Amino acid sequence: MQNLFTYPLKLEDMSQAAHTYKLKATPEELKFITEVMKVPAVKSFEAEIVVKLQAKKHLADVSGKVCADVEHVSVISLENFVRRYETEFALKFDTKMTPEEYRSLEPDVEEDVPDILDHGQIDLAAIAMEQLALVLDDFPRREGETFSFVSEFDDEASPQDNPFLVLKKLKK
Repeated sequence: MQNLFTYPLKLEDMSQAAHTYKLKATPEELKFITEVMKVPAVKSFEAEIVVKLQAKKHLADVSGKVCADVEHVSVISLENFVRRYETEFALKFDTKMTPEEYRSLEPDVEEDVPDILDHGQIDLAAIAMEQLALVLDDFPRREGETFSFVSEFDDEASPQDNPFLVLKKLKK
């Protein structure tokens, strides 16, 4: 599948001033995002991302907000509905670290290890899609929908309906 929604940014070409980027997916790009997210449809997708370099620390701060309207299928009613997602994020990238150095780091839960760059660049669209994917509901349902289950084998069931009594008879 060809990546139709991409916004690569080479950090070496940037100044240290904060730069703001606004992304808005076209209808063709929305189809691509729909395939990536594995949902019935992504109706709209927008992101505002701020990138600020800290050259002395070899870091890039990437923060922003992602807004999207995503069509889901309710796990309760099996009907389609659209939910609005809005999420904010803040990431750090190390501009000097290599993948080998990154793999050799000892994991420390207390320390926030920055991500590494892919060939000196970051893809703002990929970052935005990743942030949306992190907040998508695994078991979507409409606002107010609840699941109610009535067991056939509740306390009021007659003894002959109880499957464990059948097993007990087999044991004898």
